[in-house]
Parts: sequence; C-alpha cells; structure tokens
Amino acid sequence: MGHGGSQWWNELNPAGNLLECKRHIPIFRARQTHRIEAVRKHKKKHVDRQQTAEVNEGTVEARNGTSENAEAQPDAAPTDEHGNDDEVSRLHQALAESQSEVNRHRDAMLRMQAEMDNQRKRLAREADKSRRFALERMMKDLLQVRDSLERGLGVDQESATVEGLREGKALTLRMLSKVLQDHGLEVVDPLGQPFNPELHEAMTMAPSDEYEENTVIEVLQKGFKLHDRLIRPAMVVVSQRSG
Repeated sequence: MGHGGSQWWNELNPAGNLLECKRHIPIFRARQTHRIEAVRKHKKKHVDRQQTAEVNEGTVEARNGTSENAEAQPDAAPTDEHGNDDEVSRLHQALAESQSEVNRHRDAMLRMQAEMDNQRKRLAREADKSRRFALERMMKDLLQVRDSLERGLGVDQESATVEGLREGKALTLRMLSKVLQDHGLEVVDPLGQPFNPELHEAMTMAPSDEYEENTVIEVLQKGFKLHDRLIRPAMVVVSQRSG
C-alpha cells in the first residue's frame, strides 16, 4: 500500500482488525474523495489567480514597454499545475491500493468464516454420533443380565425350589452390579460411618448407645455415585444421644 493510502488506512483502522474492513471502506473513500476535491479546488483557484496576475502583468507591460516579467510568468503555472496533477494521481493510486488491500482482507475473512462453519458442522456431527453410541458398550454388557433373567423365567415351576430361585436372583444381582461397577457406578453404603450431608439423606434420628452421636445406624436405601458424582444419596437413620 502506498504511503498516502497506508496513512489514511492506519487512521481509520489502527488495530488492523479484519472484521472492521467493510465498515471503514465508505469512510476511507469519502476522505480520499474530499481530499481530491480540495486539491482540484486549490488548483482552479491557483489558475484563476494566475490568469488575473497575467492580465495585470500585461497591463504593466503595456505601460512600461517591457517584456521581461511576461516571459517568466507563463512558466510558473505549468509547474504548479503539474505538481497538482501529481498529487491527484498519487491520491488515486493510494485509493486503488487501499481498495486492493481491503479486498484482500475481505477474502481472507470469508475464507476464515467458511472454515469455521465447516468445523462447527463437523463437531456437531461428531457430538451427535457420540450421543447415539455412548451407551453401546454398556448395552452389550447388560445383555448378559437380561439373558440370565430370561433363563430364570424359563425354569420349570414344578421342579424349581425357593433356594434355587434365590441363588439365581443373587447371581443375576452380582452380574448386574459388576456391569454397573465396570461403567463407573459406585455404591454408597455408609452403615457405621459419620453422617455426611453431601452423600447421605437423613430420614430420621434415633437414640443409640452402640454408636456415637451423628453416626449412620441404619441404611434404608443405598446411594450411588457415577464417576465421583452423586446421582442418588443414601437414605439413612442417624444416631443421637440417649435421654
């Protein structure tokens, strides 16, 4: 970018923020156009002043009969006029270079936006896939528990005994507990432990000579944590002082 274009550009956008390019283009064009118009007006004013000077000089020449000043005067105007033309050309060049720079930044911004949009769509697809198949391994492990329950229901009722049914249920419970433990589930069974309001829910209090005060003396319902996060508190009975 030319010196004139970069100077105006830095005034408009000192931080070089790509996202501000589009908003600053009309302001930059207006400033450059205003400056060109000012140079043109100055040029016209100078030419008018020069023409007036030439008329006055011609009048002096007619009176004095000299031509020395008349020979030197016509050369000054073309020199100043040429300088003004150079200034206008320089401003046009700076404007063109600035426009090219803005276009380059806009193209880079559009490419960046397209890349971010593609990445967002890819992440959304991966998240959706993770949600749908997150429980796949756990479901496979639970199938053996289901098979055990199904086999238990298929046992002949006449030949089944209470002890046999009890053993079958205990086996199925152990299988289920192992599957849940393998997937991060931890049992909260605080019998005999100090009461912890972050893990336990006190349903009632009862006097006890066997346990110290504020101790869990009975677990009404076990609690569970998943990866160290409590998903259900243990419902307990808490001891208090007797009398």
